[in-house]
Amino acid sequence: MLQTVQYSLEMIQDEVRQLIDRGVISKQQPIYTLCKHIPAREWMRFEAELERYDFLLRDRISDLICQECWDND
Repeated sequence: MLQTVQYSLEMIQDEVRQLIDRGVISKQQPIYTLCKHIPAREWMRFEAELERYDFLLRDRISDLICQECWDND
């Protein structure tokens, strides 16, 4: 039985931070780069959640995780 993953923006940001920490991706790459690291069957849900928050696939990954910059200010 296949499980469906329900993505939230926080889950996406956590996953992206892990990829950055491991050196798999760079903050300067476009968001669509993430499709190489997300299973194809889950990408549509992943992308829909990003669109829900007005992120475009051409936006930089740094835009997606920029909230981390402001949390401590």
